Amino acid sequence: MKKKATPAADARCRCAIYTRKSTTHGLDQEFNSLDAQRESCAAYIKRQPNWTLVDEHYDDGGFTGANIERPAFQRLMADVEAGKLDVVVVYKVDRLSRSLLDFAKVMERLDKAHASFVSVTQNFSTADAMGRLTMNLLASFAEFEREMISERTRDKIAATRRKGLWTGGPRPLGYRVENKRLFIDDVEAPVVREAFELFLAHGRMSTVATLMNERGRFPKRSKRNDKQPKWSKDTMAKLLRNPIYGGVIAYFDERHAGEHEPIIDKVTFERAQHLLKSRSRNLKFHGLNFDYVLRGLLKCGKCRRPMIPASSRKGRQLYRYYKCSNRDKHGRDECNASPLAAGAIETYVIERIAEAVDSKNLRREIEQAMMKRLKAKEAEFATVKSRAPQLIAMHSARASKLVDELTQLEGRAHDIAAENLNATTDELAAAERSLADAERGEREVRAAMEEFGPILDSLKNFLEVWAVMTPANRVRFMGALIEEVVVDDKKGEVSISMVDFESVVAA
Repeated sequence: MKKKATPAADARCRCAIYTRKSTTHGLDQEFNSLDAQRESCAAYIKRQPNWTLVDEHYDDGGFTGANIERPAFQRLMADVEAGKLDVVVVYKVDRLSRSLLDFAKVMERLDKAHASFVSVTQNFSTADAMGRLTMNLLASFAEFEREMISERTRDKIAATRRKGLWTGGPRPLGYRVENKRLFIDDVEAPVVREAFELFLAHGRMSTVATLMNERGRFPKRSKRNDKQPKWSKDTMAKLLRNPIYGGVIAYFDERHAGEHEPIIDKVTFERAQHLLKSRSRNLKFHGLNFDYVLRGLLKCGKCRRPMIPASSRKGRQLYRYYKCSNRDKHGRDECNASPLAAGAIETYVIERIAEAVDSKNLRREIEQAMMKRLKAKEAEFATVKSRAPQLIAMHSARASKLVDELTQLEGRAHDIAAENLNATTDELAAAERSLADAERGEREVRAAMEEFGPILDSLKNFLEVWAVMTPANRVRFMGALIEEVVVDDKKGEVSISMVDFESVVAA
């Protein structure tokens, strides 16, 4: 085994310096923090006999020490594990990692690569047991310090927001930031006011988004994307619900009067919030509601996007319908498909299935496909059953032989035989499980074949069976039978695609 490199023992130790800084602040200076770390480490290496500094630089500027997902660090570890380096030198332990768990993993990787780790300002290395103990202690304190900083940061944010001060983040539309404070932007603020006015007038976020896009009152551009964004229902909802526009700073469920000037007066803002809450109560989405039997199957004939279930209530009457998700999110400019009455489209599809069962030989197609699949499974289980006894006998004989050998062997030979016995025992158990699974599978296939006849017979009276199905079973039945339903309300066309049972069997 190769001996781990140490400063005293090796004729030549290839050393690499790793530097890190959490922020990018000051890195544009001629002599920055990374340069200072590197200079100290290089001076330390120069004082050690037979140590040589490699030319490659491993510098991470603007990367936290809370994790090891850093490009230069990953290059460093790759070179260490490739045997190109003997010693990793850092200015302080926390430059490498502030996480005890990450630090322990890095030390393990260095140890496997027969490389050492040195911190120049703390004057120890991992070449001896005491150095490794001290290193772990320092890493523990570094992690404790990071957690304390996180707690202090959270406490500071809470205290700042409770005073009504903005604590940073994405700049809200309608405001400019000066000295970490919000001031009304005279160019963008009218866009926010207009959005609130339109919402109070029309009461629908999708309508407001469409009107704002038509008028050219767009959201602010993202720094990552030069393309002009458009309002959608979701982005409009975020704007209308943002308490900053009403002069309020939020901290979780807490609300505090902000020191910034509100763009929307208190009465207007509260009216908008009341309207938003009433809309949430009256308009309910049922993505997991079993009453919508075409959930996940219905597609818009205009844009081919999914049609999602929704409902509205007027008095005691509940109205169920499906609507285009594309229009719901982006407005009529993206898709002008109208909502579909849920009861009407569901009844139409059910009637077409009943016709298919009666006149299109659907029952025969299902029977042939499913019987083919069941017989294929039965043959598969039979093959396993025919092979399993031979495997069980072979592994049993080998295990018995190894048990006899263990009583006569010593030392390394005994250990090897014990390992082989464990492996053989595992293989024997796996063969026995395969046999048991195959026998159980055979029983299940035979039971399915016996039960399949009555199921097919029930399709003869499909509408009667459908009437007594539970809502959950109706949804499952539709999902098993239908690939998709495409509806174009403008053309009055409905296309129903049934599942290709032959393809299901082949898959």
